[in-house]
Amino acid sequence: MNFQGIFSMSRKDLTTLVIFSIVVLALPIWLQPFGAAYPDLMQKFAIFGILAIGFNVLFGLTGYLSFGHAAFLGVGSYTAVWTFKLFSMNPIPALLFAVILSGLFALLIGYVSLRRSGIYFSILTLAFAQMSYNLAYSVLTPITNGETGLQLEASDPRILDSMFVSEQAGLPVSNFFGIEMSGIPGFYFCAIFLILGFFITQRIFASPFGMMLRGIKSNQTRMNYTGFNTRPYTLTAFVISGMYAGLAGGLMAVTDPLAGAERMQWTASGEIVLMTILGGVGTLVGPVVGAWLIKYFENIFSSFNENVLHNLFAFMPDGLENIVVEITSMFVGEGWHLTLGLVFVLVVTFLPGGMMEGFRRITSMFGGGGGDGKKAKSDDTQTQPAE
Repeated sequence: MNFQGIFSMSRKDLTTLVIFSIVVLALPIWLQPFGAAYPDLMQKFAIFGILAIGFNVLFGLTGYLSFGHAAFLGVGSYTAVWTFKLFSMNPIPALLFAVILSGLFALLIGYVSLRRSGIYFSILTLAFAQMSYNLAYSVLTPITNGETGLQLEASDPRILDSMFVSEQAGLPVSNFFGIEMSGIPGFYFCAIFLILGFFITQRIFASPFGMMLRGIKSNQTRMNYTGFNTRPYTLTAFVISGMYAGLAGGLMAVTDPLAGAERMQWTASGEIVLMTILGGVGTLVGPVVGAWLIKYFENIFSSFNENVLHNLFAFMPDGLENIVVEITSMFVGEGWHLTLGLVFVLVVTFLPGGMMEGFRRITSMFGGGGGDGKKAKSDDTQTQPAE
């Protein structure tokens, strides 16, 4: 059954959207037992979820692996902060400019990079990202403020605010018509954009455009031999993906009005790739799950020090407690990357389709039928990155 209209979607897609929305909006409730229900972390969950689903439009549908998406993240952040400084602390203009400029920047980089495919495309995007990082860090210091980062100042003109909003003492904060974009309100503001971004991605996946991108991923050479020009489609996917990254960068500036060159480093681009692969390339929900898992490790596991571990294992005999704490401390605190690395190795080895493949296997086991299992296996094959 299909629902007619501009936003027409199948019952399955509508159910997925409703469940996803409930899960996102209920984060402050169900994250409580995991010790992650504090606003800053939930804001990161929403922002990096947007970044991951946008990256998945490119990587998951076309198979083009970009190592330069951090550049668009940085452009979005810098654009948003400059909008705050020049015009208004309302986040809507800042996000609009962030998305537009990131899209234009992605159009420029994609136009050059997509002349190549495979590893050459990946290297080109990485090179552009590193050039962007170095420009932001040194050459464009008057615009980016170099290593110090771009921040708000009391002397900023803020033209629109000066005309319509009464001036207050101290540095202003971003606010949505009087609602400050910090804490829980800031999280729900980001969450709405995550749900909206997820909906748009759903429509892309289900559209003829999405089917064309899957065809490119399956066998682009064959499509080119038939006389079909695939480049406008891959370029469009690249620009859409860059606009998602710009939106994520803008939301970073909305919740914390500063921008730094470190957001454009190659390690940030690599993290986006890990999020998508860990959750499940080519799936709708998978990249969001991967982003949440990595940010959870980064913010929760990294906070475990030896004192916390001693309190946790205090019920053990002293000698055994010290041994357990010594071993465990290698995987938490500063060693949280080791835990993440082990999880990534296990997922890639046993669940090549990501966390969503594991979910499908579990549901097929409880669903009871070999047919479901075969279908899940077939779906897993479809989500593999193109060579």
